[in-house]
Amino acid sequence: MQKFAVSIIALLVNAHFSSSASNATDQTALPVWQRWLDKAPPVPEFKAPASRQQWEQRRGQLRAQLWELLGKLPPRPSIPDVKIIRREERDGYSLEKLEFDNQAGAIVPGYLLLPKSTGRRLPAILYCHWHGGEYAIGKEELFQARHTPVEPGPALARRGYVVLAIDAYCFGERSGQGPSGPSEKGGAEEMSASKFNLWVGRTLWGMIVRDDLMALDYLVTRPEVDPDRIGVTGISMGATRAWWLMALDDRIKAGVAVACMTRYQNLIAHQMLPAHGIYYFVPGLLNHFDTEGVISLIAPRPVLFMTGDQDGGSPADGVEALVERVTPVYKLYGKEDNFRSILYPGVGHAYLPDMWSRMLDWMDAHLK
Repeated sequence: MQKFAVSIIALLVNAHFSSSASNATDQTALPVWQRWLDKAPPVPEFKAPASRQQWEQRRGQLRAQLWELLGKLPPRPSIPDVKIIRREERDGYSLEKLEFDNQAGAIVPGYLLLPKSTGRRLPAILYCHWHGGEYAIGKEELFQARHTPVEPGPALARRGYVVLAIDAYCFGERSGQGPSGPSEKGGAEEMSASKFNLWVGRTLWGMIVRDDLMALDYLVTRPEVDPDRIGVTGISMGATRAWWLMALDDRIKAGVAVACMTRYQNLIAHQMLPAHGIYYFVPGLLNHFDTEGVISLIAPRPVLFMTGDQDGGSPADGVEALVERVTPVYKLYGKEDNFRSILYPGVGHAYLPDMWSRMLDWMDAHLK
C-alpha cells in the first residue's frame, strides 16, 4: 500500500512538468501542494548532455549559478587566521581546540584530531555535525554516539584520518552568538540569523557553507594532511553540508552523506517542508534546477548516499529520481561506480552500524 502511495505521488510530481495536462485539470480537484507547484514558475528539467565536453561547459555555469543563489557572501581570506587554544594527548590521537575569525562577525570554534605521528602526510576528513534541533551539541557530536554507532571523531582518528569539525552558526559554542545576542538561542536564534542574512542579500545556508569552506582552506595547509586525499561526511544537516561542499569545491575527493538525500519537489509533494529548518532554504533555487543540478556537480568524484526509505525528510521517490538523473552525468566520465545510493527498507532518519561500516570502507577505498 505504501509503495502504491509513493508511486501516485511520483506520478503527480511528474505531471507537474506537463503544462497541457495541468491546464486540462480542474485545479480544485488537485492536492494543495500540486496547486502551489502548478502556479509557481516551472522547474527546468535537468538532463545530462550528450558529451562530456558539453557537460564540462554546463558544469561551470551551474556552479556559478549555485554561488549566485547563495547570495553576496563575504570573500574568504586565502588562509584563515587560526588560533590553537589548547592541545592534549588522548588514546590514539592528539586533540587541538582551535578557532578562527570568519571575518563576517563570528568566531568559529573547532576541533582537530591528529593520529599519532607516522612521518607521512595523512588523509583527512571534514566532519559536518547534524542539526536535529540540538543546538547545544554542534562539533561535540565528534565525541558522542548519540546519532552514530560509535564516537566518530576518535574512531576516524584511530583509523588514520586527520579529522576536523567546526560549530555551524547557532550551534555548540556559537549558540547565543546570533544577531540578537546571548538572550536568544535555538530556533529563534536561527530564525534571526536567517532574517539578518536575507536583509543583507545572502543566505544563512551560504554562510554555513562558507564557514565549512574556510575550515577546508585551513585543513589543506596542515603539514600532517595530504591535500589530495580529503573527504567529507555527516548525517542529516551534516550530510547536506557534505554534498553541497563537494558540489562547490573540487578539493574534496570523496564523500559520504547519511540520511539527507532530498529532492525538493518530492519533499513538497510529500508535504514534508517542516522536516527541514529555515537555514536549509535557498531562494530561487527551483527557478534553475532541483537537487540533481547540485549533486551532478560532484561528478566524477566518488560519493555515497545512504538513506532510510521511511525518512520523511528525504522521500524515497525523490531519492530514486535523483539516481535516475545524476547517473547519466557519471556515465559521461565512465565512472558510474563512483556514484552510489543505498535505500534501506523500513529505516527512518537513522545512522545504522551497516552505514558506518560502509562509510569507512568507502573512505578507505577512495582516500587510502
